[in-house]
Amino acid sequence: MATDVSFGGADEENAELKKLHAEVVENSDEFEAWEKLVRAAETQEGGLNRNSSPQAISSTRAVYDRFLAKFPLFFGYWKKYADLEFSIAGTEAAEMVYERGVASISNSVDLWTNFCSFKVDTCHDNDLIRELFERGANCVGLDFLAHPFWDKYLEFEERLEALDKIFAILGRVIHIPMHQYARYFERYRQLAQSRPVQELVPSDTLAQFRAEIEMEGMQKPRTELEIERELRARIDSFHLEIFHRTQTETTKRWTYEQEIKRPYFHVTELDEAQLANWRKYLDFEESEGNYQRTAFLFERCLVAAAYYDEFWVRFARWMLSKDNKQEEVRNIYQRASCIYLPISSPVIRIHYALFEEMSGRPDVSEAIYEAILMNIPGHIETIISWANLQRRLGGLDAAIKVLKTQIDSDACDIYTKSALVATWAKLLWRVKGSPEEARQVFQKNYEWYLDSKPFWQEWLFFELQQPTSASTEPTQQSLIKQLHSAIHEKSRLPVQVKKDLAHHYQIYLLERGGKEAAREYLNLDSEINGSVSSMGFLDLAWDAGVAAGDPTLSRRA
Repeated sequence: MATDVSFGGADEENAELKKLHAEVVENSDEFEAWEKLVRAAETQEGGLNRNSSPQAISSTRAVYDRFLAKFPLFFGYWKKYADLEFSIAGTEAAEMVYERGVASISNSVDLWTNFCSFKVDTCHDNDLIRELFERGANCVGLDFLAHPFWDKYLEFEERLEALDKIFAILGRVIHIPMHQYARYFERYRQLAQSRPVQELVPSDTLAQFRAEIEMEGMQKPRTELEIERELRARIDSFHLEIFHRTQTETTKRWTYEQEIKRPYFHVTELDEAQLANWRKYLDFEESEGNYQRTAFLFERCLVAAAYYDEFWVRFARWMLSKDNKQEEVRNIYQRASCIYLPISSPVIRIHYALFEEMSGRPDVSEAIYEAILMNIPGHIETIISWANLQRRLGGLDAAIKVLKTQIDSDACDIYTKSALVATWAKLLWRVKGSPEEARQVFQKNYEWYLDSKPFWQEWLFFELQQPTSASTEPTQQSLIKQLHSAIHEKSRLPVQVKKDLAHHYQIYLLERGGKEAAREYLNLDSEINGSVSSMGFLDLAWDAGVAAGDPTLSRRA
């Protein structure tokens, strides 16, 4: 963030603003510091207005711009910024802020309602106003708590006495499961009594009803008035069916809606009950199979839970399962990676890199890995993912080159380097099919990682997993025994870690050891535990028996 902001106002006021600005520069994630800075900036010179100094106005704009770039989901601050611009520069400037706001948080019922209300008050072109309401309806109309927006839209049309528009709006709303669905239906039903029948139902449904009535009237002729009365009765029953369906859908969602305690964004964490409710709500909506409603619920969830990568990953995964939605998936990953989730949480970025690789853009994928490592040097999962990308693109040598570069880098600590050496060996074993080369990597590097549990553990697991036969088992057992001795005598691992690794060797002795395995096992048990532990032996024997599928072994209570 730039530090050269010049504020207006008195010297004492400037000093406080500079102090608050410095706090924000030092820790840009601290919301309370931002809140104080915004409040102080907009109250410069006793409160900003058209006559305020250019310095005070420009510095306040700069503060708002930076704050809302950092926290774009705070809809209330977009409203405050628009009000401020209206008082300073007028309608056009305020409208530009509103446009930026609804682009940043397009599913905010409150912000769209405020924007449309502002447009009604400041614009004399009803078509432009109606166009804005339609944009808002497409963005927030499905919200369970969208009634303030729909009320504002209906209020606008009522002022124009546009009954046909009012009826059309109500005809859309009665299909939406929402908090106040019943009052919209009652009003729709009331207006329907005075509307032409052609407006009440689709033309094919109207033709069907009329045909049914005419068939029934063949035995007893009816007047046109009687036909219309019967037609309206059937249409009313048809509307009641819509009402009951909407009622059912609303009831289904009410279970989850009533548990949403914080539907808006804040920097504070959500409690586990809120997170669990969002998970269940998404489960439900996904199972319903309505793409539009499910996508809208994800967007709602990602306002309240914007800092939780699990929901971003889930949204991208769900979107990827739909046909021809690559750009939508990319947009999800970009929003999560570039705006909302901190770099300290790289999971979503690794998923993003894999997506770009899948999409035939490995250069973008590589750039994502590089960006993560610029901010989190030595992040093991990222380095391994990058190495595997290079393996898929350029072969095993390209992957090993990435690993060696990071191993030689000062940015990686010993723990990271040991994990990367183990990965290097694993690639030689599993990809190249050369356990001997893999073993040499462990043998040539162990002196650097004497106190690294991951290194010794991976080496031991590598040796334990080598396939053998009756003729080669003694040779392999000798290698494993030598490694166990090295762990015990040469490593600088804590005593408990040595015991844990020895446990794996003991299991090996019971499962695959030769004639002297029992003796070696008991000697090792005595050495580790100070005396022969019969219960420890039974536990290990049980583990070995279960692994071998022996039903006669059971753990004693």
